[in-house]
Amino acid sequence: MGLRLLACLFHLPTAVIYGSLSLFVSILHNVFLLYYVDTFVSVYKIDKLSFWIGETVFLIWNSLNDPLFGWLSDRVFLSTQQPGAEISSPEVVLKRLRALSHNGPLFAISFLAFWVAWAHPGLQFLLCLCMYDSFLTMVDLHHNALLADLAVSAKDRTSLNFYCSLFSAIGSLSVFMSYAVWNKEDFFSFRIFCVALALCSIIGFTLSTQLLRQRFEADGKAKWDQESTLKELYIEKLSVPQEKRITLAEYLQQLSRHRNFLWFVCMNLVQVFHCHFNSNFFPLFLEHLLSDQISVSTGSFLLGVSYIAPHLNNLYFLSLCRRCGVYAVVRGLFFLKLVLSVVMLLAGPDQVYLLCIFIASNRVFTEGTCKLLNLVVTDLVDEDLVLNRRKQAASALLFGMVALVTKPGQTFAPLIGTWLLCAYTGYDIFQRNPLSNVVSAQPKLESAAVLEPTLRQGCFYLLVFVPITCALLQLLSWSQFSLHGKRLQMVKAQRQSLTQGRAPEVKMI
Repeated sequence: MGLRLLACLFHLPTAVIYGSLSLFVSILHNVFLLYYVDTFVSVYKIDKLSFWIGETVFLIWNSLNDPLFGWLSDRVFLSTQQPGAEISSPEVVLKRLRALSHNGPLFAISFLAFWVAWAHPGLQFLLCLCMYDSFLTMVDLHHNALLADLAVSAKDRTSLNFYCSLFSAIGSLSVFMSYAVWNKEDFFSFRIFCVALALCSIIGFTLSTQLLRQRFEADGKAKWDQESTLKELYIEKLSVPQEKRITLAEYLQQLSRHRNFLWFVCMNLVQVFHCHFNSNFFPLFLEHLLSDQISVSTGSFLLGVSYIAPHLNNLYFLSLCRRCGVYAVVRGLFFLKLVLSVVMLLAGPDQVYLLCIFIASNRVFTEGTCKLLNLVVTDLVDEDLVLNRRKQAASALLFGMVALVTKPGQTFAPLIGTWLLCAYTGYDIFQRNPLSNVVSAQPKLESAAVLEPTLRQGCFYLLVFVPITCALLQLLSWSQFSLHGKRLQMVKAQRQSLTQGRAPEVKMI
C-alpha cells in the first residue's frame, strides 16, 4: 500500500507538485496574518512604542531581504558570457529546489515562535517578524522563480499558477479551523493547532521538493551525459573575450532603463498596500460597520470566505487570462474596483447587504489581482533576459527587486490606516480596552456596543476612499505598461530563440 502511494506521488504532473508548495505556505501564512497583531497587542500586551519600533525595523528588513537574497541566489546568471560551463535549465531548477527543501521547514519552525512568550514582548515581536519574514522570503523567491524557470509560454505558466491558486484555496481552510480554537484567554488549544499546521508544512515541503528533485536530477544527468559525449566536437572560440560578471550597480542601471519594470512596480506598490490594508482592517469594518446588523456566524462566514474566495475566484481569472491576456484582465479588475467603490460611496453606510457584499468583494478582487501579478513578473523576467541578453533568466533576483519597491506597502498599510482613522476620529487602538481592540482577529460581534457616529462614518470613508484612490493611481500607471499583445509575443519568441540558440556548435566532419 505504501509503495503504491509513493508510485502515485512520483507520477503526479510537475504542475500539481509545484502548486502543492503553495498549500504548505498558505496554511501557515493565513493564520499568521490573521492573529499575530492581536496576539501581541491583546495577549502579550506589547506597548505602543515597541510596536511601532518593531514595525519600522520590519519595514526596512522586509524591503531589503528580497533583493539581497535574490542577488545572492542569481548574481551568477547576470553576465552574457560566463566563464566555464553552460548552466543548464535543470541545474537552475535543482538549485531552487534545494533552497526550498532547506528553507521550507525552517519557515514552519519560525511560524511557531509567535505563539509562545519567550522574551520581552517588544523584543520577541521584532525578532519573530524578522526571522519569519526571512524564511518566507526565501521560500517565496524560489517558488516564484520556478514559475519563470519551469515554463516560458503563457499557457504553461497559467497552468502552474492555476494549481497554486487551487492549493492556496485549500490552505485557506486553516482560517476556518483556527476560528474554532482561537481563545485569547486560553491559548493552549490554539498552540496545539499551530504545531499541527507546522508539522504538516514541514512534511509537505520535504516530500514535494524531493519528488521534484528526483525528476530534474534525471533530466540534468541526461543533459550532462550528452554534453560529455559531444565535448570533443565543440568549436573552440578562443578569440571571443569572456565578459566579466555584472556588478550590482550595473544591474540596477539596467533596471532603471527597463521602462515596463518601473511602471509595474509603481502599480504593484499600490496593490500591495491595498491588499494588506484590507487584511488589517477587515475586522475593524466588521465590528464598527456591521456588528449591530449581522450575527456572529455571519461575521465568521465573511471572515473565512474573504480568505478562500480569492483563490477560487482566481481560477476563473486564470481562464480569462488564457483568452484575453493578463494585461486586459488586470485592467478590468481595476475598473471594477473603482466602479464598486463609487457605487458604495453613493449608497452610504446604511445599506447593510450591499455593505456586506462590498466588504467581502473588495478583499476578494484585490487579493485575486495580487495572485495574477506573478504572471506579469515572469513576463518581465523574459523581457529582462532578452533586453540584456543574459546567460540565464535571473528570475529570483527580479522578483526580489520587485519586492524591494513594493513590500513597504505591507507596513504602510496599518500605519497609514491607523493614522487616518486617528486623525479623522481621534480613535487610538492602543488606548482602548484590549478586549475590544480594532485589529482583533475575532471581531467582537457578540457585544453590540453603542458606537459614536464619527467613528462609524470614519470607518466608512476609509472603506470606500482607499480603493477609489488606489484604483485611479493603478489605472494611470497600468496604462503606461506596454508588455502585452504583439510586444509580449515578440519577447517570448526571442527568449525561446535565445535558449535554443545556445546549443553547442559542432565541428564539420
